[in-house]
Parts: sequence; C-alpha cells; structure tokens
Amino acid sequence: MGEYRNRPRLQGRGGILSLRRARPFRFGAACLVLASVWFLSGCNVIIPQPRDDYVDGRLQITYWEKWTGFEGEAIRRVVDRFNAKQDRIRVNLVTMSQIDRKALVAIAGGDPPDLVGLWSAGLSQFAEKRALMPLEPFMEKAGMPRDAFLDVFLEQNTYRGTLYGLPTTPASTALHYNKRLFREAGLDPDRPPRTLAELDAMAAKLTRYDAQGRLVQVGFTPSEPGWWHWSWGYWFGGALWDGERVTFDTPENLAAWEWLQSYPAKYGAEELRRFQSGIAGQFASPQNAFFTERVAMIVQGVWMASFIDTYAPGLEWGAAPFPSAAPGLDNVAMVECDSICIPAGARHPDEAFEFIRYLCSQEGLELLNMGHKKFTPLREVSPEFLANHPNPYIELFIELAKSPNAFYAPLMSAWYEYNDEITPAFDRVMFGQASPRSAVTQVQERVSGMWERTRTSIERRERAEKEAAP
Repeated sequence: MGEYRNRPRLQGRGGILSLRRARPFRFGAACLVLASVWFLSGCNVIIPQPRDDYVDGRLQITYWEKWTGFEGEAIRRVVDRFNAKQDRIRVNLVTMSQIDRKALVAIAGGDPPDLVGLWSAGLSQFAEKRALMPLEPFMEKAGMPRDAFLDVFLEQNTYRGTLYGLPTTPASTALHYNKRLFREAGLDPDRPPRTLAELDAMAAKLTRYDAQGRLVQVGFTPSEPGWWHWSWGYWFGGALWDGERVTFDTPENLAAWEWLQSYPAKYGAEELRRFQSGIAGQFASPQNAFFTERVAMIVQGVWMASFIDTYAPGLEWGAAPFPSAAPGLDNVAMVECDSICIPAGARHPDEAFEFIRYLCSQEGLELLNMGHKKFTPLREVSPEFLANHPNPYIELFIELAKSPNAFYAPLMSAWYEYNDEITPAFDRVMFGQASPRSAVTQVQERVSGMWERTRTSIERRERAEKEAAP
C-alpha cells in the first residue's frame, strides 16, 4: 500500500501516473518477449527450463512483493513464520518497485515468480491478459471457504466471474479531522459533520487568511490529498459504470462535480492553486498539510493513524464516516486492497497456494495487518487483534468496509485509462478552466468510446476461446 500511495494510486499517489503513461511500453515489451518465445518454439529451438531450487531439502518458491519499510518487514515476518512451521517449502521473498510492469514481462517471458502481490485496482488488467491463474480450484481442493472473506474484497479480486486473487491488506477511507482546530473555531471536537452541508459550513469556520488575504489554513478542499478524483460521485449516489457501460455523465456525478467547483468559487481558483502548490507531494513527512494543521479535515485511509504516530505524534485527531449529500446514504467509503496471486505459468502453483492458505488464515492475516496497522479482509477477527491495534478507530474502518455503500474502482481492464481522463478533468474544474458539465461530458465521451472498443475486443476473444474449447 505504501508504494501505491506514493506513486504519481487509486490519483496522485507517487508514481502510478507515470506507470500508466508508460503502459504502451510495458505491454509492448511483454508482447515482444512473448513473440520471441513463440518464434523460437516454432523453429524447434529447445528453450532450457529452469531447474527446481532446494534449500536444506525444501523446495524453494519465489514470491514477488512491492512493500518496503515497515510494510515489508510485516510480510517478512509472515514468510518467516510460514517457513518455520513446515519443512517442505521455503518461500523466498523478493521486494521490488514497479512490480506490475516487471511481473507482466516475466509472465510473458515464461519465467514468472510463483507468487506475486498486486494492487486490486490493477488485477483486472492482468486477468484480461490471461496473466494470472484462477484461484477457485485451489480453494475448493484445500477446503478454503469463500465466505470467510468480506464480499467487498473478494469482488475486487474477481474479473468477469473468475477469482484471480485473494485480499491481503485491505483499507477503507474516512474523514479525518483536527479536534484542536475544531475547538478553536467554536465547534464541538466530538461532533464531526454528518451531512455534506455541515461539512461545508464547518470548513468555512475552519478556514483562515493572513493579513494579505492569502489562505493559511483550509477547513477542507477536495483537492487534498488529490488521490481519488474519480470517487466523489459515490457520496452523491453516483457510480462510474454499471458493469457494462460507462456512467460518468449521470446527474449524481454531475452534482458531485458542481459541488467540487464550489470550493474554488469560495477560495478563488488561483489562491487555491497557490495554497495547494505549497503543500503538494508531502504526504509521508512532517510537512504533511494535515500534520502541520494547514488542512483541518481530509479524506484518508486506515493507514493514516500510523503516519500520524510517526510524523505528528501530538496531533489531536478524530475519524468519522465522510458525510454524503443524499439523505439515507450512510457510511459511504472507498475501499481497496492488496492482493496475492499466482502468475500464469508459475512452476509450483500447488506449493504457492499452500503459502497463500497460510497467509490468508486468521493467524497470517492478523500478523500481517497488525504490522501494516490495517484490519483484515476476514469476517472473523480475534478480540486480541482489536484490543491491541494501534489505530483507535480501527472498528470504524472495519464497519465502513462492511457497509453496503462501500465502493471501489471499477473492475474493468481499461480502468487506468479511465482514471487518466478523470484526473486532468478534475484539475480543470478545480482551477476554473472548465465547467463541471463540460468536463463530465468530455470524460464520458472519451472513455465510453474507448471502452466500447475494448469491450468488443474482449467479447470477440472470449467467443473465439469458447469455440476453440474441446
């Protein structure tokens, strides 16, 4: 998760935008490798197969994962415990950056790892490329029940009816607010906003200007932290697609974007841009705008408590569901997860799933998620896990993940391209360069045309595969 948040994710998280823009190269490279393999096979060239590795008499399997820092240390503890619990398999954990790009190239080249950790938002793209093995047969053989997991996280690992991954470290988002600033503004620090209108009114009371009329403290702005530009319509009852069709231009999504523009209208587009430029790119640091109390309210994930403990240990803060605009639409929250998968062509899938089975047990997931300071994707959780968890609001985040109004990025292979259209449209609206209606209409037209071409190609290939099947 840490790397995803710091890529340019799920949106402005550190490096994902650059990876998305590099996708033509990434897939081109993967296809070039795959074409080379096909060519050599057609020429009857014998491609040497790698030999199994044994360490102290145990078969070694390779697990690629993206986590570093404290998150990497947490998965290392899980791997070490698995390796110590049995004497047949040894998991070799390899952490790396740009894991999605490298995994696709390795899979296409016929030399994938046995296990790979992915972001749920990118799983559909791997599944569409037939780069992952379905996990349902392994679960059935192992007697591993699907209903042990919260539905919302299994859904994110399912593409066109097939389960390709299992959730490992899930997350939900909530409103984080500064209790001290609430008190100074005459607001009840134990009474966060319950409606979007209340949030707007409280934000106004929490906003401060200097003697020159420049913003020095903002109660709230949808442009901070700037990670989920695509999400705002869900708090208005909207959605981005209906499972088949792009639905960005619905009245609910338009209403959300009209609300977005109310903030530059209040603050001034240029003044908001100036303020935003002074706090951008400083999430994992003491200069984070929420930690320095320059922003009083922000949408953030369950991981935020860990960063507060690290960079602003004295901060007086609270968490609550982000309020919706629609009456009766309660506990709306964006959810996401990391996933564990078996790449297509993995040489030791049974042994790989044996590790997955341990990792996704209550013991394994509680060990991992206590280290990540998140909750687990399982329905059942031990009392000790909750009692010892460092996040004082951990049960809130669990309840938000269980909410019927929890939502996630669309399970479409063209999702990154969709999001790449939303991000600049959001910027144009927030900085006064486009009206909400024109921005929403433009995104709808561009993405729906692109998606229809993609969907037609997918359906054509699926028909061909069905006809070719014995």
